[in-house]
Amino acid sequence: MTLVETTAASRAAQRVISPGGIEAWLVEEHAIPLIAMEVAFLGGATQDADAKAGTAALMAGLLDEGAGDLDADSFQERLADRAIEIHFHADRDSWHAALKTLARHADGAFDLFRLALTRPRFDDDAMERVREQMFAGLRHEAKDPESMASRAFFAHACAGHPYAHPVRGTLESLPGIGRDDVVTLHRASFARDNLIVAVVGAIDAATLGRRLDEVFGDLPAEAAMAAVTPTTVGELGSHAIVDLDVPQSVLRFGLPGIGRRDDDYMAGYVVNHILGGGSFTSRLFQEVREKRGLAYSVWTSLHPLRHCPLFMGGTATKNERAAESLSVIKGEMARLMADGPSQEELAKAKQFLIGSYALHFDTSTKIARQLVQIAMDGLGIDYIDRRNELVAAVTMDDSHRVARRLFGQGDPLVVVAGRPQGL
Repeated sequence: MTLVETTAASRAAQRVISPGGIEAWLVEEHAIPLIAMEVAFLGGATQDADAKAGTAALMAGLLDEGAGDLDADSFQERLADRAIEIHFHADRDSWHAALKTLARHADGAFDLFRLALTRPRFDDDAMERVREQMFAGLRHEAKDPESMASRAFFAHACAGHPYAHPVRGTLESLPGIGRDDVVTLHRASFARDNLIVAVVGAIDAATLGRRLDEVFGDLPAEAAMAAVTPTTVGELGSHAIVDLDVPQSVLRFGLPGIGRRDDDYMAGYVVNHILGGGSFTSRLFQEVREKRGLAYSVWTSLHPLRHCPLFMGGTATKNERAAESLSVIKGEMARLMADGPSQEELAKAKQFLIGSYALHFDTSTKIARQLVQIAMDGLGIDYIDRRNELVAAVTMDDSHRVARRLFGQGDPLVVVAGRPQGL
């Protein structure tokens, strides 16, 4: 009999609608006088123009570099004086904002958060400072095989699609991004109909409702973003090499994956854990590292991008053993497709995934982040209650069917950074 555990978050999450109609999910907890808010706006780097990759990331990096009447130094001083934490970042599908504050500083914290989201300054000196920081990161990545392999993988897997653009842009694209580009993107994307909010901590529903209107009420009602066309992983069966003079080759491989709201997603999640998502217990860890000593680590994951779900994985190995490593990985994928997992593998994978789920909810920030992701994925506020039951319900038939679906699509796209021998 499978134990289906629950979390405090699953029992406490409630939907709050502000007087102005803004929705948030709240877990009210007064034991610690702390408030954590996580916010997401859909869009992210998919909204970058073709020649201006990195615009979304540059905009995110500027949101706490001055807002309203406060320049960058004054804004940061206000945060430091009250130990308020505000962070922003962009990924391929969204922008994320995070606020953490002591309850006694809530007035100031929410006001600074409001200014950053609704009245960012985008000053020229701040733009150049953040741009230089991004340049420095890109120069470092150009020497890093892991970064280069990942960039090249998306460039090949999603050629011609916004996902092919590096989220942080390129050394060639960043100089062409001007203030008008950032302002236009902000106005088009940060809107109330494109807003997802979760709050955890020492705040009640009525107070939160008022805060929602104070913080987000000045945003435009509707976003005006560019439509993004769905795509699928391309160049299956091909190998692409990024030539780097390093002793180890970094491999990335991928196939079309399973969307987050697909009925097969949870079975795919379990199958992936068995193959390469389970760290020390996975088949690939045992075959690649333990039995053959080919690599220190090897991993796979379901990466359910909104417009191109992926199954992908990676490892790093000596150049002269790259071909052997890839052969072992492909062999395990083929074996799982043909035979499926064993009953023991399935039972252990489900037991681990159920038992470890509560670790995603051990801090206020983690709870808020999980709630935002659940809302983004459209899974419903009761998903935390249902999630472990969905894992427990995965059957042998499900795992066999989904293994065939994932690994029966032919050879994966493989991208290697290094100088691999035999490929």
